[in-house]
Amino acid sequence: MRLRNPRSSRTSRISRIWGSAAVLAVLTTGLAPVAAQAAPHRPEPLPLERLFDNRAISDDARPGDADFDGSGGSFSAQDLTAAGWTPGRSIAVDGARLTLPRTDAGEADNVRADGQSVRVRGRGDALAFLVAGTGGEASGTGTVRYRDGSKGTYRLTAPDWRSGPLATKAVALPHLNTPGGQLAQKTRLYVVTVPVARGREIASVTLPKDPGAPDLHVFSLSVRQPAKGWTGSWSASTAGYTAVGPWADRTVRLVVHTSTGGPRVRIRLDNTFASAPVRIGSATVAVQESGAGARGEPRRLSFRGEAGTQIPAGAQAFSDPLDFDVPEDTNLLVSFHLPQTVTTAPVHSQAIQRSYVSGPGDHAADGSPAAYTSMISTWPLLTGVDVGGGPGSVVLLGDSITDGVKSTQDANHRWPNVLATRLLQQDEVPRFGVLNQGISANRVVADRYPGDGVSTDTGGVSALHRLDRDVFAQTSARTVVVFEGINDVRWGASADQVTAGMREISERAHARGLRVVAATIAPCQGESLCTAAADTERREVNDYLRGGGDFDAVLDFDAVLRDPANPARMLAAYDSGDHLHPGDAGLAAIAESVDLGVLVPD
Repeated sequence: MRLRNPRSSRTSRISRIWGSAAVLAVLTTGLAPVAAQAAPHRPEPLPLERLFDNRAISDDARPGDADFDGSGGSFSAQDLTAAGWTPGRSIAVDGARLTLPRTDAGEADNVRADGQSVRVRGRGDALAFLVAGTGGEASGTGTVRYRDGSKGTYRLTAPDWRSGPLATKAVALPHLNTPGGQLAQKTRLYVVTVPVARGREIASVTLPKDPGAPDLHVFSLSVRQPAKGWTGSWSASTAGYTAVGPWADRTVRLVVHTSTGGPRVRIRLDNTFASAPVRIGSATVAVQESGAGARGEPRRLSFRGEAGTQIPAGAQAFSDPLDFDVPEDTNLLVSFHLPQTVTTAPVHSQAIQRSYVSGPGDHAADGSPAAYTSMISTWPLLTGVDVGGGPGSVVLLGDSITDGVKSTQDANHRWPNVLATRLLQQDEVPRFGVLNQGISANRVVADRYPGDGVSTDTGGVSALHRLDRDVFAQTSARTVVVFEGINDVRWGASADQVTAGMREISERAHARGLRVVAATIAPCQGESLCTAAADTERREVNDYLRGGGDFDAVLDFDAVLRDPANPARMLAAYDSGDHLHPGDAGLAAIAESVDLGVLVPD
């Protein structure tokens, strides 16, 4: 473990911000209010909808009624409705809630950013924008004004509505409307977040000044509220969008393992990467007795006061808080009824845990396992379990080693599980929740799954492309540990590419106020893709991690796992047998090597 030089202050950390091509945000905060007599005249902030000056959405029967891009192109109102994105609806994406314009097709429904002052109220960790660019990727710098008179700047980038990356889109639609008719070409909308000063109440937001071309269009804007009173106890990343079932009038019962416990519970369901809504008829939570059997009667969950919910394509849903004593370090059963036919779903593919699917009917409230007649080894739709209270969470961003591949099934021997147990058994540092955001086959700088469409590939989008969803939007995240890179070098990426990606992760996470810890890449000689050339790149990445100053701390997992007699190879006692993945003993060794003090934020 190597500690990096401490930064002079959290303010200096926030001012060091860069972004990716898809999501770019810069925030600098000036603390001194500008004297009223010296300030230039500024227009009174207005609600965003009063500034709308562009028509982006048309009815398929009248495609010429809108002109989003200056060439007659527009989104299909019917496509948006089919995706569950209806006018006036509140859509939750990446922990933010955005209200869609309450307009009819052909009416003004967005504003081209040109320095307009928008009335925005609230305190949070980020601003969330529903955006798209026309004419290419559009960027600009805007201003956040706080109620105490201070202000800060942010940089917002909107990917192009027709050619932007599918990996980071909120929703992709199948058609492009033109005055001459409808074309089978994908169009996209994006939710982009930018950090703001935590704790300060926002008074208004000035949109970026339009540089001329391309245009940056804003459809909705809100403050992402912090998850006060909650700690993330369990999580799983959406790794892909695959064929399932089909499940029609079936209940899915997923087995998940808590890290920390608490007196209340809520769950998070994500319809990531989807093209259509999914209906949840009912949902429950219970402590597992054994298999699909519950200990006591499962407790019913609700969603905004209703028994079930519909989750639009690309969106998410949190259940309402439920008084329920969640034990630490324990298996839960999270069950939800799917009343309509589901043939595809977002999944976490490597659960390393058996879960269950019922025969016909709503069996979410069944304590008995009798109705659950089949097993699955994935986690569809469910991405989080939060508990009331607690000190916050540590997020582990990783690949198959973090995911637990080659650990014993149903035994919770992943290294994040062992780390969580260590935290629970001590009193020197806070007993953080541990959130496992590992995806088997994941890479730092390249997408395995392209981010759209049904695919058998469940290697996920890149760490850079999933950083907002899988780290920044995670409940009460305080620290992120980054343990990735082996799949990049195994598949031909250079050390320079990997280190550039790691540096970007660090800079973007520091901009969000997170503590950032990196782990060195483990050796894998003997695995078919772990060539001498790949090992050279691996060692160069590790040299950068050990010697650089981009991270708050470095965990040397390479030193823990390698064979002293052959540092390119994993120690035999830790090797699962494939020379790439540690077995249970190796996973325990890296978890035991972590100095718990490095997880504590400044």
